[in-house]
Amino acid sequence: MANLTKLDFVALDVSGKNYLSWVLDAELHLASSKLGETIKENTVASEQDCAKAMILLRHHLHESLKSQYLTVKSHFQLWKSLKDRFDHQKTVILPRARYEWIQLRLQDFKTIAEYNSEMFRIVSKLRLCGEDVTDEQMLEKTFSTFHASNLVLLQQYRERGFRHY
Repeated sequence: MANLTKLDFVALDVSGKNYLSWVLDAELHLASSKLGETIKENTVASEQDCAKAMILLRHHLHESLKSQYLTVKSHFQLWKSLKDRFDHQKTVILPRARYEWIQLRLQDFKTIAEYNSEMFRIVSKLRLCGEDVTDEQMLEKTFSTFHASNLVLLQQYRERGFRHY
C-alpha cells in the first residue's frame, strides 16, 4: 500500500543517488523538531525523542530500504548503517563535479540563464561534497571563459570590481 501521509522531504532512494541531499534534509528536519542531537554518537536522549527520530527517518526511506532495515531498532544504528552504505557518494560525485567545473565555459550556452543554472548546479554539488566555492571563484570562472571577441566587455566587468556573483 502506498504511503498515504505526506513526506516532509524526498525519501531516500534505494540506489542512494539522493543520499547527500537526503542527509541534509533529514538533519534539518530533526533539528527543527529538537531531535538533532539524537543522531550524534554518545548523545543521551529520551526514549520518546529516540522514537520520534526513528519514525522520521523510517518515514523518509524508500519502501525497499524500510524492508532491508526492518530489524534495526535504534535510530542511531539506522543512521550509521545508511551512512556506511551510501556516504561513498561523495567520492563518486566530487570528481565528476570538479571535471564539470573545469569544463564549464560561458560560450557553450545560448543564454546567460542557462550558464548560471549550470554553474549553480555544479557549485551545489561541490559544496555538498565539502568543497568551498567562493563568489570570487565563480566570477573568475565566468570571466576566464568569455569569448575573445568580448575582450572589452571582460575588461569593463573586471574594472567594476564585482565581489558577489
